[in-house]
Amino acid sequence: MKTSFSDFGPEQTKLSQGPLYDRYQLNKDYVMRLTNANLLRSFYLEAGLWSYSGNGGTTTASSTSMEGPERWHWGWESVTCELRGHFMGHWLSAAARIYAQTKDIEMKAKADTIVAELAKCQQVNGGGWLAAFPETFMQRLVSGKWVWAPHYTIHKLLMGLFDMYKLASNEQALSIMKGMAVWFDRWTGSLTQEQLDELLDMETGGMLEVWADLYGVTGEETHRRLMMRYVRWRLFNRLLAGEDVLTNKHANTQIPEILGAARVYEVTGDERFRRIVEAFWECAVTMRGYVATGAGDDGELWMPAEGMASRLGAGQEHCCNYNMMRLAHVLLRWTGNAEYADYWERRFVNGVLAHQHGETGMISYFLGVGPGSRKVWGSETQHFWCCHGTLVQANSAYESEIYMRDEAGVVITQWIPSTLSFEQDGTTVGIEIVQDGQFGLYPLNKWSVTGMKAITEVNKPSIPASRPDRFLYRVTVTCGMETEFSLKLRIPWWVSGAASIFVNGELQKASPVGPGFYELNRRWSSKDTIVVELPKRLMAEPLPGAPEMVAFVDGPVVLAGLTEEGHLLIGDASKPETLLVPDRERNHSWWNAGYYRTNGQSSNIRFVPLYEIKDEAYTVYFTVTPIEKTPNTNDRP
Repeated sequence: MKTSFSDFGPEQTKLSQGPLYDRYQLNKDYVMRLTNANLLRSFYLEAGLWSYSGNGGTTTASSTSMEGPERWHWGWESVTCELRGHFMGHWLSAAARIYAQTKDIEMKAKADTIVAELAKCQQVNGGGWLAAFPETFMQRLVSGKWVWAPHYTIHKLLMGLFDMYKLASNEQALSIMKGMAVWFDRWTGSLTQEQLDELLDMETGGMLEVWADLYGVTGEETHRRLMMRYVRWRLFNRLLAGEDVLTNKHANTQIPEILGAARVYEVTGDERFRRIVEAFWECAVTMRGYVATGAGDDGELWMPAEGMASRLGAGQEHCCNYNMMRLAHVLLRWTGNAEYADYWERRFVNGVLAHQHGETGMISYFLGVGPGSRKVWGSETQHFWCCHGTLVQANSAYESEIYMRDEAGVVITQWIPSTLSFEQDGTTVGIEIVQDGQFGLYPLNKWSVTGMKAITEVNKPSIPASRPDRFLYRVTVTCGMETEFSLKLRIPWWVSGAASIFVNGELQKASPVGPGFYELNRRWSSKDTIVVELPKRLMAEPLPGAPEMVAFVDGPVVLAGLTEEGHLLIGDASKPETLLVPDRERNHSWWNAGYYRTNGQSSNIRFVPLYEIKDEAYTVYFTVTPIEKTPNTNDRP
């Protein structure tokens, strides 16, 4: 299968010190802090090993059972919850990716120990079945009796095991997967096609993706057969026919299934599955549209394309947010189309960052954009919603989209301060690319030494009088010896006017005037510096189907008004700078990106980035009415 872009290994990209790195570290510390016994409790109980006494110094149930129930995992991980065990897979995926980036041996040892304990549980269960709940849950599915998402839960476990194999070189994790494949091959083999179709209509999770992952590694016919049994043709055929089969359906049911179809295409080359993925994107994103954060779902259901104004309730779900980012990344690899990187950025800034509490690191299940929305935060051990799992995954994978390869060289797809180390194809020359941001989203309103020097050293360049109207990034390319390759720079969707690109101080000709990729083809020396200036402006984005309702966006940042109710704004939405004016734009050694307040309105409302909101009530969408249409109460008869 030919692709336009390919991924670098996770170990090749390092986040730079700063607020994003701090958020990553906050998540890493939490992943390490959760105890083995709490993670494994339901698996031990199901295998009858809670009183099991291991050896070799490994963490076992008996060796940690002194921990009090107040620290056990409750909520959706409680031993009385049917969804118990789902978080284990997310945890393994996060641990594997963190290890792959950092080579943290403690993280590796902890994750390897947990995989070994899971293998013991599987062995006691007969060598095939492994879950935190009994096999009878699967029989209930077949009989049509409701049970809470066993396929979903097992998919997460298999996903985590595969990531441990792929990213952390744990062969035992792959062996566990193979054992589970034997069980599922036997179980699905006993069902008719009609039973399989009914089963998949009831609940499938992302089983198609993990069986495709397994088949991609083994190439075994039994694994290919198992993969194909999980193809949900009832959904896929209707997507191929161009039907809207998503509106009012559970959004995070279909997205994992489509990720599965994408993986089937990648391991088989069958073009039908690529067309399925493309048809889904057309239905879910292109034709439907989305709110300013990138979401087409509210309260877990796909909203109708022209009816979003009446659906601004609970808000977007973090699971949907993360999985749509994964799908955008797949399509970016396949096509090289910058629109998918733009979508990923919108979801990252106004989803991953906005769903996570910047101080505690915890998750908000939903993220509303309607009047008087509030974020409801989960806790470390008491909730374990599904989104709690995608929290630890999303916040361990910042590096995954920053840099990619193409046939000519390197592509910077996201403007995130970081370092890439690699060797150009066909050479052994070590190359390092470092990017940092001076004005812009980063450093997310945090004090820095650089900022402190700027306000104390008189020989530094003068500070602009007002908040800059552009984001500025510096990229440094260092080569062991002169090397020729292409460097593509993403010019994002929110750019306002022509971007300015300087190489070693020289303005490049034909600077880009719109979004897409700008390509620099040159022979890079031992050290070259690129400066990228991306002009931006305040924008008012209309809500699909309700153009009078707008969200204010500053560059890639969705703004939230600090108000408990909706407000009517009077003025011209095409000139949002007349409705909102800069507010509290400077704070000590940094610029406050995205701080505004209303101008000439009946209510004085402050606006801040959505990702900064913690416990305040807020509103994202406001109705804007032109002055001439404003009702005049003095004209009453």
